Amino acid sequence: MAEKQLSGQCLCGAVGVTATPARPHIEACHCAMCRRWGGGAFLGVQCGENVVFTGEEHIARYPSSDWAERGFCIKCGSNLFYRFTPANNYSLTAGLFDDTGDLTLGEQIFIDEKPGWYDFAQDTVRKTGAEVIAEAKDAGFEFD
Repeated sequence: MAEKQLSGQCLCGAVGVTATPARPHIEACHCAMCRRWGGGAFLGVQCGENVVFTGEEHIARYPSSDWAERGFCIKCGSNLFYRFTPANNYSLTAGLFDDTGDLTLGEQIFIDEKPGWYDFAQDTVRKTGAEVIAEAKDAGFEFD
């Protein structure tokens, strides 16, 4: 994938972001925590550490588990990111960006936690929560 930078901002503009996608697609997470946080599936662009924020003083970070934190704008409440802390891997909400270019929905995770009241039409890779955790463990990460 060509390294195309994306830029965007929160609803009020207090937080800006410039990032380079680490994967050529948008991912949907259906886990109960993401749904509680945003009212539906989390649609994110994985950017690894390739993220630059402006207005950092307007970002609140909430440690949602032993291995992750979620960020939001303290002025307007816009959800900004999920960060896998052991790898400093940011997944930014796709809606932040002005133009996501040719990114498409390419993967759905925690598909076993998806409620029956919505479905995505795209034919994507679908992984259960157990499969996601197993991949992370295989990559050397530990979970309690």
